Amino acid sequence: MQKQTDSIQPIIWRDNTLYLIDQRRLPQEQIWLEFDHPDDVTKAIQDMVVRGAPAIGIAAAYGVVLAARQAWNVAAASWKQAMTAPLARLEESRPTAVNLFWAIERMAHLYKTLPDSESAEAALLAEAQTIHAEDIAANHVMGHSGSDLIEPGSTVMTHCNAGALATGGFGTALGVIRQGYADGKIVHVYADETRPWLQGARLTAWELQQDNIPVTLQAEGAAAALMASGKVDWVIVGADRITANGDVANKIGTYMLAVVAKYHGVKMMVVAPTSTIDWQLQGGDEIPIEQRSEQEVTMMNGQYIAPEGVPALNPAFDVTPAKLIDAIVTEAGVILSPSTENMKKIKP
Repeated sequence: MQKQTDSIQPIIWRDNTLYLIDQRRLPQEQIWLEFDHPDDVTKAIQDMVVRGAPAIGIAAAYGVVLAARQAWNVAAASWKQAMTAPLARLEESRPTAVNLFWAIERMAHLYKTLPDSESAEAALLAEAQTIHAEDIAANHVMGHSGSDLIEPGSTVMTHCNAGALATGGFGTALGVIRQGYADGKIVHVYADETRPWLQGARLTAWELQQDNIPVTLQAEGAAAALMASGKVDWVIVGADRITANGDVANKIGTYMLAVVAKYHGVKMMVVAPTSTIDWQLQGGDEIPIEQRSEQEVTMMNGQYIAPEGVPALNPAFDVTPAKLIDAIVTEAGVILSPSTENMKKIKP
């Protein structure tokens, strides 16, 4: 049995400062950026310095701490009112990942109860660090639960990056893969490159390589042929939002994989903490889908790879219907054959 690790942690709070690894620069460079202003955290989320729904939520929680510090320094007598504008900007940074709103709401609920004193920042920091620690612990629980569903000797496929870099550490989908490899359940991983940001090529392949887990990179257009060969047992992905009926929003291309997997009899697993579940939405058609810049598709490294002037469609996410999913794995339990009724089994 191999040992799974927590060696990769993309978010660090040290010396009253937030540090984020710049995921745009990986794998060529490991650059840490430091943040002491909430609006800079907002821009980091918008610009994909930090990405992945759980990681966005954690970064936002620390952003609230920085907002409280700024508000107290600027307007101590009315610091709570001064929090409104920076938190509103923070909420607008990415519209699809529900963990962002969940974390800000949890932090806001706390700061509204705090006394008007400098101790408020310390209380908020403790809450942000709790959110961070809870995420890592949840990932380990999900890792074991997901691994338990997999037969020994399995080969799996994953899409985008739902690893340590997308969370507080260890990962959701890659947490299951890490644990599955450690348990002798998983023998090989195929990672989609994931256009246009190439999170699979740059991040997932790098993470698995760091942990010496056998990985082969592929263009997502090769997924159907690979499944047809009979070499894939599970598709394992993360999620940015899950609705009350079990529909899942995840990185664009996930829906396509789910359809192809269903046709070929390959099982589909979604791994996400309960903070990713939006119980207010009844189905996937209610999920707001972020539309990003056309240039992310038409350009690479500042150079056009398409004719100038050609329009491009660039939704960041798509929605996979619950009926295409075999299991949703959360820290609160595993939902097999997701549906409105089955999802209620883990509803708080």
